[in-house]
This record gives sequence, C-alpha cells and structure tokens, in this order.
Amino acid sequence: GFHLSGTVTEPATATEPEVTYKVAISFDRCKITSVTCGCGNKDIFYCAHVVALSLYRIRKPDQVKLRLPISETLFQMNRDQLQKFVQYLITAHHTEVLPTAQKLADEILSSNSEINQVHGAPDPTAGASIDDENCWHLDEEQVREQVKLFLSQGGYYGSGKQLNSMFAKVREMLRMRDSNGARMLTLITEQFMADPRLSLWRQQGTGITEKCRQLWDELGALWVCVVLNPHCKLEEKSCWLRQLRKWGEMDVCPLEDGNYGNELPNITNALTQSSSHSQDSLARPRRTVFTRAIEGCDLHWQDSHLQRIISSDFYVSPSYQREGESLLFNAQGQPLWLEHVPTACARVDALRSHGYPREALRLTVAIINTLRLQQQRQLEIYKHQKKELLQRGATTITNLEGWVGHPLNPIGCLFLTLTEACRLEEENCLEISDTGDSKPPVYQHVPVATGSQDSTESYLSLALEVALMGMGQQRVMPEGLYAQDKVCRNEEQIIARLQDLELDPVLVQTLRKQCILLLEGGPFSGLGEVIHRESVPMHTFAKYLFSALLPHDADLAYKLALRAMRLPVLETTAPSGDVTHPHHLVSVVPSRYPRWFTLGHLESQQCELASTMLTAAKGDMLRLRTVLEAIQKNIHSSSLIFKLAQDAFKIATPADSNSDTTLLNVALELGLQVMRMTLSTLNWRRREMVRWLVTCATEVGVRALVSILQSWYSLFTPTEATSIVAATVMSHNTILRLSLDYPQREELASCARTLALQCAMKDPQNCALSALTLCEKDHIAFETAYQIVIDAASTGMTYTQLFTIARYMEHRGYPLRAFKLASLAMTHLNLAYNQDTHPAINDVLWACALSHSLGKNELAAIIPLVVKSVHCATVLSDILRRCTMTAPGLAGIPGRRNSGKLMSTDKAPLRQLLDATISAYINTTHSRLTHISPRHYGEFIEFLSKARETFLLAQDGHIQFAQFIDNLKQIYKGKKKLMLLVRERFG
Repeated sequence: GFHLSGTVTEPATATEPEVTYKVAISFDRCKITSVTCGCGNKDIFYCAHVVALSLYRIRKPDQVKLRLPISETLFQMNRDQLQKFVQYLITAHHTEVLPTAQKLADEILSSNSEINQVHGAPDPTAGASIDDENCWHLDEEQVREQVKLFLSQGGYYGSGKQLNSMFAKVREMLRMRDSNGARMLTLITEQFMADPRLSLWRQQGTGITEKCRQLWDELGALWVCVVLNPHCKLEEKSCWLRQLRKWGEMDVCPLEDGNYGNELPNITNALTQSSSHSQDSLARPRRTVFTRAIEGCDLHWQDSHLQRIISSDFYVSPSYQREGESLLFNAQGQPLWLEHVPTACARVDALRSHGYPREALRLTVAIINTLRLQQQRQLEIYKHQKKELLQRGATTITNLEGWVGHPLNPIGCLFLTLTEACRLEEENCLEISDTGDSKPPVYQHVPVATGSQDSTESYLSLALEVALMGMGQQRVMPEGLYAQDKVCRNEEQIIARLQDLELDPVLVQTLRKQCILLLEGGPFSGLGEVIHRESVPMHTFAKYLFSALLPHDADLAYKLALRAMRLPVLETTAPSGDVTHPHHLVSVVPSRYPRWFTLGHLESQQCELASTMLTAAKGDMLRLRTVLEAIQKNIHSSSLIFKLAQDAFKIATPADSNSDTTLLNVALELGLQVMRMTLSTLNWRRREMVRWLVTCATEVGVRALVSILQSWYSLFTPTEATSIVAATVMSHNTILRLSLDYPQREELASCARTLALQCAMKDPQNCALSALTLCEKDHIAFETAYQIVIDAASTGMTYTQLFTIARYMEHRGYPLRAFKLASLAMTHLNLAYNQDTHPAINDVLWACALSHSLGKNELAAIIPLVVKSVHCATVLSDILRRCTMTAPGLAGIPGRRNSGKLMSTDKAPLRQLLDATISAYINTTHSRLTHISPRHYGEFIEFLSKARETFLLAQDGHIQFAQFIDNLKQIYKGKKKLMLLVRERFG
C-alpha cells in the first residue's frame, strides 16, 4: 500500500483526559508524501502522532494489515454490493460526506459533465505513477508563517536561534539528500526578501542589525552549498539561478559587505580569481549576499582530475612524472587542486553538506597540499627579495582577499571537515553538562588515508596546520564596519575551536613548524618581518600562539608575540611608494588613518597580548625588558599603557605572597611613561594616574620615591607635585609603609622640600601654600618659601591666595608676617558700595582684627588700605565698631608697650575710617535712591537708621546727619511717599 491510516491514543495526564486522534499518511518510494492528523497541529515538522504511527509501521510491520488498493476491492463487487457500500459509507459519515455525495451523483447522472469525460476514477490508496514527482511532505504554508513570525520579532525572544535551527534543518535535509532542502531554503529566502525592515533600512541608509546580518550571511552561504550540489540536475540549477538573479536584482537585497552603499563596496575578488584588481571603487559591480551563489552556478564537477581526487584515497602521480614542475601533483606525487582557495573550500563545504564526508576529506587534503606548496614557493620568492624589502621597511604585497572573515569562511570549513573526521563519539556525547553548556568535543588522531603520505600525519594535525596558515595569512583590512567586525568575529570563532584541541606532542610539533614558517614567511605572512601598513593585525592570533607555545618553546613564543605587537596603521602616514587603496581614505576630512572602525577593539587586543606576555615574564628581568620595550615602541594610547601598568602592578603584588620586584619595576616604568604622555594633554583620569604612580613607587621603595621627586618637572604639573605627590610621600602612612630609618626619612623630606621650592617658584599662585606646609620643619627652606611668596605677591597672586597664606602664617605663629601678607592682599582688593555679601568681607574683617590686635601702628598702616579698597558702607561701619570696642595691641608682641586705652574716633587713624564710612553712606544712599521701588522703602529707612548711628560717632555728627536729611528732602521731593516716611522717622 501507499496509504497508511490508524488511530493514535494520547494517554491521560493529571490535568488532561485521554484523547484519540485519526492519522493518515501517504507514501511513495520510501518517502512520506503527505500527512493529516486530527490534532490539527501546524508545524514545519511532523506532529508526534504521525511519528508514532510511522514508527509503529516500521517496527511492527506484521501488525499492520496490508490491503489491496481500494479500486481493486471495488472492482470485485457487483451492483448490489456497490450500492450497499456507498449507502453505508454515506450513513457512517453523513454530516461530512452527504453534500459531496449529492454533488457527485448529480455530475455522474449529467451526460456532459467533466467527470464523465475522464476515463476511470482516482484512487488515493494506489500510489503515484512512475513519472510523478516524489518528495518528502513539507508543509510550505507553515514554513512561510514561521519564518515571517521569527523575522517580525527582529532577533528577540530567541527568534534568531529559531531561524538558525531552521537553517540547520536545511543543512540536515541536504545531508540526507532530501530534495526538500532547496525547497525549504527557497521558502525561507522569499520571506527574508519580503521583510519590511529591508526597505526601511535602505531608505535610512543604516546598516542591517548585527543579528539579522549574520542570518543573511548564513542564507547566502547555504545557497552556495545548494548550487554546488555535485549531483544536481541542470534544470534544477538553472531554476535556482533564475531565482537568485531575481532576488539579487531587487533594490532591497542586502549587499555582501553589509552596507547599503552609504559606505563603499568591499574589496573582494569574485569566486573566480580576478586578474586585475579594480582600483576605482565605484566601478566595482554591486555584490549582494547572493552573488557568490550566482557565481557558483558556473562551477561544475566534470574535471577529471577533481573527480579522481574525490573518488580515491590512493590517487597519486606515476613516479616517472615526478621530476618536472606539475600543476596537478606535488613532488611527492600527491594531487593538488589549484583553484581559488575560497572557491575550493566552498566545494568542500558542499560535499560535506550533501552527505559526502569522505570526498570532502580527500579534497581538503589536496587543498592543504596546494597551500603548503604555495607557502614554500612564497618563502623562496621572499628570500630573493628580502634585502630590498627590508630596506624599504614596507611591502605592497598582500592578499586583497583575506580568508578569515571571508563570506564563505574557507578556513572554518576546512577545519570543521578535518576535525569531524577525528571526533570521538562518546556514549553519552548527547548529554548536556549541568551548566547547560555542551561539553567540548574530544578528538583522536586519525591517520590520513593516502597512498604515499608520511604516516605520522593525521587529519587532526592537518586541521591545526590549516587553521594556523589561514589565521597567519597577511591580508589587507577590508572596508566598512561590518566586514571589519566580521574579521574579528571569525578570528575569535576559529581560536575558540583551536582551544578545544588538546596539544599532544604531534600537535606541538605541527604548531612549532607552522610558527617558524609564519615568522620567516616574509610579506605573505602577517607575522613576517615586513608587512603592509593596512595589514590586519595579528594580536589576537599571537596571544593564542604565545599561550599554546609557552610551555613547549618559550623562545619561539616570545619571538612571535613580540613580532606581532606592531600596529603599523598607527605608526606612520602611508609611505609615498605604497600602493594603498585611494578609496580607503575617502572622508570629509582628509585623515591620517584609513577608516578602521574596529581600531578601538584592535588596540585593546594589542594591550591584551602585552599583558599576557608581562604576566608570563614575571621574575625574568631580560624577558620583561624586551616586552617593556615592545610596549613603549608600539602602544600609543596612554589609557592602555596605564591599564598595562595597573595589570603589572596587580600581578606583581599578590595578596598572599611577597611582591615581585622585576614586574613592579616594569609597572613603575610604564606608569612614568603615562605621566610623560599625559603631562601636557588633558586627561580626565590624570589625578587617578598620579595617585596610582605614587602608590606604585612606594611599593618599589624609597629610591623610586626619591627619583620621582627629583625629576618631578618631566612627570607632574607643579600643583600635582606639591599637593598630591610630595604631600603623599611625606604622609605618616608612607613613612610607616616603608619603615624608614632617620637618614632615609631626612633624604625624602629634603627632596620634598626642594621640589616644593621649585614648584613655588614656577607656579606661586597654586603652590605657595603647599610649599610652606612642606617646608615647615626646616627653617631655611621655610624662609625661602616665604620670600618666594613675598616676591610673587605684588604681581602674580590674587588677594584670595594671599589672605589664605596670611591666615596660615598667623596660625603658625607669625602674626607680623601674616599682617604683611594681609596688607599686600588688601592692595589687590576692590569692594564696591553694593557688594555687602562679597566672600572677601570675612578676610577684610580678619585682617583689621589682626592689625588691631598687633597695635596702633599696624592699625594705622592698614586703615588707609581699607579706605582705598572698600567702598561698602556696612562693611566699613562694622570695622569701625569693632575697632572702638577694645583697646589695640592685645596680641602682646614681646618688647612692645600698650597703653590699654580705647581709641577715639576723633583722632587718627580711626578718624580717617569714620570719614570714609560717612561718605560711603552718603554715596550709597544716592546710588540706591536713583532706582528705588516702593517695596524697598522700609528697608531703605532701616539703612538710614544705621547710617545715623555712624554719623553720631563724629563730634558734629547730629548736625551733619540733619543736613544730610534736608539735602535728601530737597533733591528727592518728587518721591512724596518716601519723603513722608523720612520725615516721620528723622523729623
């Protein structure tokens, strides 16, 4: 039979009763071609009931009754039996069948109906004819709906994962050679092309989102796989080509390098190697995500050499042909495949994907033998050009198309093909570990199957070798954010896979051999002596190599990592003889650098590499020195060098053991470099950096502290040197931390004082007070600092700075010096009539109180200065009041006699102050009256009351005040209401 029907019962659960479903399955030539089930489940996969019925038929064939097609059974019935059969059938299902039965009956009885024109009748149980298409049942509507739903969720709610699992399903179908694979991919692609966001992104000129971009890449790669199916029919291929072209021509179709033309197209060669690389970026054809698949349609598998490679492990050249140069075999007679590498790898991926793993392996081995031969030849070419290239110091030779980050992922493909052949399938390999991560794969060496090969080679060592070759390929950084980001991502993916390999002696030997080749490889290797200025940096790769090699060959590990430290794109502008790509520099502002969007990430990877080396070199002075030199030569960002200094410091000072002096010194040296780099540029982390440096120097010891104090001018600003550096060095904590003896303490203190005096000379405004504080314990230094302040006072200092230092002097017990500085400060000050809340008022009151306490002479000296500088009546009256309350000279300066009498306002020096106060009140009154509003009248009357108190201190004060009031009434008689208030209060 071709039709299976049955009932499937789903047992009852705690919440649901038992349910029975009717299931029908049609099949043809070992494929299920259609299914129906009463559960109504809609999914791209079969429901559990269909699977249950199929498995039952497979496992218990004898339990399923086999019957003839129904047409055969009907043929055996007579007229009465047929009538009975139909009536019973209609009765059993009358609600569903009756309308159909009636319609059919009418058509059969009508002589000219369509049904009567056809000979015979259909039979669903009889199976299809031999010419009919036969393929597995796929619910196309469901595929469309699901893809549409997942795309509408924009990569959220796990929809990206769901779409990836649909792609995986397509790959699985291809591997099982299920013709629905391409059909399902077509349905998925149609929905992708109909995604409404595409036209939106295109209008806005923004790139596709990162998650979506990766899905499009996988879609493009899958189409390459489909069209490269080694056994597809020509008509299938031409049908795919039509579809791919139609999609590629749509203006919303995403471009291969991830942009919508707002950035220039990617540097890339077509699948077929283009001979002359187009320099004019705008002349390059538009390449969409489907372009490679379209180009792939031109490839075929008919080449006899290719057929022999993939069909036998023992295909070698006859020994008599091994003398001369051959394009088909290497010197050992092993076959080569000289196709453009990404194209050849796409063939491998297609073989793997279409269920031909042995063939894929054979082609992989031929590709690797070809790469090895190329590597050897390039090495020979380089030996001839070495001298000239080293003199030039740069190279123009580099691959314009990198294999890492390439849309076809050639290296990843070869690596996977080889490692899959070496996987140890454990019993429980499907189990997921507790953390939810799948366990890393376990590999074993599987010898390469071949007629002549060195028997020590295994597919696993080839996998390592080809990954190292590909990662070490020197290549130009591609254009555009997406392509550059992809280079980094692909590199990280390959390294993650490499880290799954346990390095045994065989793999270590492969690793060492390949590393040596990469170092000697000249311009064809990213780790060669000379590289192109825009070469993709090797830091991430070198960090992996360094860690992998270190336990086995430390010299090689360091040589390689140090070589990789460079980042030439930041070193120089492009040399004149360089064939750079003009379009790399397209930018509104002409820029020194090409547009490297991932530069920040690359610089941090360079820093990681340096940090890894520093950690490994702990305790080894020579190694640390070379690493330090490499850092100083190659890293140009102060914040990254600061990070390295901090890393080194952390590693050098573990909490549970003694510090490592070698690494501490490196940390200090890096810290000093940061100080020099950021001294004249603004850096928001500068204070943190300075404090850190002092901490680091303290850990290193007293000599380091002495050294930074002595060379402060090349490291710190005068303010930093006095307020942070010297202050911290002289603090109690530092002395305790270093447990210094007396001579050492004195040496430090002497250096700090010298620094303080130098800083005070250079920047007296900001450093004078710190300098005085630092010099307190040394009389000569203190006097020198004081003299610097006095010299700078007349020109370079503000009254605030001078008052602060004056108060400090009084506090230290130098009242006369304080008076001198306060007097100097007064000469810089000017307080207008309305500045009665000025911050300097307290300083002025303090200065007058100080002078008053010193004696009549000092007060007499400061009052003229006060009168000259202060024009605010309330402040002057406050000073006057304070001076008349107590007798002057109460500070009791030795050798002076004080009369102990209160001072009179009639005599100098207070007379001068009183006159100034009265005239300030008069001036202020006139100023206030020019623009007074009625709501300030009350306040003004209070002000006049205060003024009267001051007037009355003079002998003829009451007369003066009365005249003053009369004057006001005369001048301001227009302000009737105000003058009424004045009369009420003052007569």
